[in-house]
Amino acid sequence: MELLLSILTSTIWVLLALTILVFVHELGHFLTAKYFGMRVERFSIGFPPTIFGRRMGDTEYVVGATPLGGYVKISGMIDENLDTEHVEQEPEDHEFRSKPVWQRIVVITAGVIFNVILAAVIFAGIKWSSGDAYIPAENVEAIYVEEGSVAYEMGMRTGDRILAVNNEPFETFQQLSPGALLADTLTITVDRSTGSQTLVGPRDIMTQISRASQGVGSPLGISFIPPIVGMAPEDRPAAQVGIQQGDRIVHVAGDTIRFWQEMAERLQETGGAPTTIRWLRPDSLNGSSERAQLVAETERGALYEAVITPDHEEGDDRYVIGIATPSPDMLAAEFGQRTRTYGAGEALLAGTVETWEYAENIVVSLQRIIVGRDNVRDNLGGPVRIAQVTSQAASAGAIDFWRIVAILSITLAIMNILPIPALDGGQLMFLIYEGITRRPPSTRVRLVAQQVGMLLLLGFMIFLIFNDILRL
Repeated sequence: MELLLSILTSTIWVLLALTILVFVHELGHFLTAKYFGMRVERFSIGFPPTIFGRRMGDTEYVVGATPLGGYVKISGMIDENLDTEHVEQEPEDHEFRSKPVWQRIVVITAGVIFNVILAAVIFAGIKWSSGDAYIPAENVEAIYVEEGSVAYEMGMRTGDRILAVNNEPFETFQQLSPGALLADTLTITVDRSTGSQTLVGPRDIMTQISRASQGVGSPLGISFIPPIVGMAPEDRPAAQVGIQQGDRIVHVAGDTIRFWQEMAERLQETGGAPTTIRWLRPDSLNGSSERAQLVAETERGALYEAVITPDHEEGDDRYVIGIATPSPDMLAAEFGQRTRTYGAGEALLAGTVETWEYAENIVVSLQRIIVGRDNVRDNLGGPVRIAQVTSQAASAGAIDFWRIVAILSITLAIMNILPIPALDGGQLMFLIYEGITRRPPSTRVRLVAQQVGMLLLLGFMIFLIFNDILRL
């Protein structure tokens, strides 16, 4: 029942995101076609069979039962419907084919433009309402590097301090976001006990990130989360010996712990055997651990010790003691936090810049795949992957959901403008040809191109679905 509810919830969020994206895209075609005096015969969200339909004026507004897209049917246009009844007749003033090439180009590209505008508006709204809050990198003295991660293979090690990324001073961990890693050659300068070193990322970095098993932090496998207890449920081993929210784990099985992930690794190494754990309780916290031994009173607080038998996580090979990572407020208190607020105009500008950066990242990613720098199977996601990401974002909150909608809107825009028949980019290609040669491609050429394009897209979609399933 729980699995069914989870699938249903995920489906609802995915359908909501998809409906928003499709509606905005088709609205672009619809409004510009109407503006130039073209007759729009149908505005459909979803494909047949029809669930709901109503005619208003010249247009039938439809909701289809197949929620995998939508379309706007404009009189006198050869589109995915492959309708050629009008071809042998003289063009009428309200038809798509009777309008100047530049007007048809505007109508064809309007869906893409509206998707880009939607993304910019969403990003702007997020910045206007929430601003940008971040932990200054200068306040993080050292990082944790997961063994086997891309960062580890580059030569980074736990305890390093990052000084620069791509020769730019390291100011925020956003500089390690996926987009920032798409530089032609990634370089990270670190400071360690032996001096500073500049490390170079692999040529196929995005493929390696997709294949690596990162459990922490950035895509590179980097984290700086301290072993501070964010929550300790009463029925779990940690709480049963007196560990409480705000305590800091400092030793596990005799090893000093500096990072959350170090603690997790040491617990796995115990194999579930009873393990001695020490934790520090700051003076600011109330209460004492009566079920644990007081080891020492220090300037930073009271140091406690107890033997804990980890639980074996069901459906997983992990051993846990039942504590949660520190909350964002705890991290802000630990490292400090800076917040930038935006006025309406500043937010719109920042949202536009963020949209441009995401679009650039997507284009560069596609370019890397095309030239063979990154693997297509590891770097492209289909409907199943989109459903996973959208559902996870929705679970994290409204801001994360709208952010993923904005990113998907940019992705939809870029994919739609590719010069592939059956997509807007294919129609645009025909119109550019017509504008240059002063004559349109033959009806036969356009029909064959549309059919070939639809077959290619269908085959590509099947490939993505199977690829997603294999990666689950």
